[in-house]
Amino acid sequence: MDRRSFLKTSAIGGAAVAASSIIPACASSKDGKKAANDVALNISFQEGIAPGETLAEKLDFMQNLGVVGFEPSGRGLKGRVKEIQDALNGRNIKVSAICAGFSGFILAEDPAVKNEFDTTMREIVEAAGELGSTGVIMVPAFNGQKPCMPHTQETRDYLCEELHKLGEFAKSCGTTVILEPLNRKEAYFMRLVADAAAIARDADSEGVKAMGDFWHMQEETSDYGAFMSAGKQYLQHVHIASRGNRKMPGENGEVDNYVEGFRALKQIGYDKYVSFECGCGGDRATLVTAAVNLLRAQWEEA
Repeated sequence: MDRRSFLKTSAIGGAAVAASSIIPACASSKDGKKAANDVALNISFQEGIAPGETLAEKLDFMQNLGVVGFEPSGRGLKGRVKEIQDALNGRNIKVSAICAGFSGFILAEDPAVKNEFDTTMREIVEAAGELGSTGVIMVPAFNGQKPCMPHTQETRDYLCEELHKLGEFAKSCGTTVILEPLNRKEAYFMRLVADAAAIARDADSEGVKAMGDFWHMQEETSDYGAFMSAGKQYLQHVHIASRGNRKMPGENGEVDNYVEGFRALKQIGYDKYVSFECGCGGDRATLVTAAVNLLRAQWEEA
């Protein structure tokens, strides 16, 4: 074969190889987009979000709005299990996560405070399992909780060991514990979604998960990157609020943009809940309805 023939044959072969690699990539991207568009937005409300005097009235409002998750507080949850089960009976609403409610904290230096955490947290976890909840939200330590273990590698190792035991207990109850990173004004120990996911990984228990909160995610460089850092394996819950003063999504105008984060949730196939944890700056029924419509529009855009 002379040089001209060789180059001609090589060019044809190279083009064929390139085409064969490009076509599947395009198909894969298309399939990925289609799969992302099939992911549903499961909206959840904490108990104080919907208007209404009674739990039944709040749930009626939620059901009419198409909200499918209910996030109660963990405080006193053991005594409310039947009440909540009865209230949700016949509705298309399930318990999402349980918002804390325990006493003490896991990184307390005082053994009595740590014991208080162990006792009350396990009681809430048991109730969460009875309710079919996705998990109980917890923060290892708030800034104001003292005396607290120092921010060291040894403390992190200790936390992972304690979370392993707690996670295995939660798993036996059919639920999880969910680590919530906070902004630096509220907690020093765990501020990024990736931090929470890495601690969940190192706890080495399927009963330990992580979450993200759009309000606290001011610590992140990217909403998209934050959720992708946890992935579907560890991301168990999401909180949402307006991004200026923590009111209803949409109350702070253009800054209330969640599309980047929603795109990540859709791409990882996130099938849990996006739950309102926020205040309200006006007529509750009007602003809550507008916020739900905003989230659905941005989810569609994502």
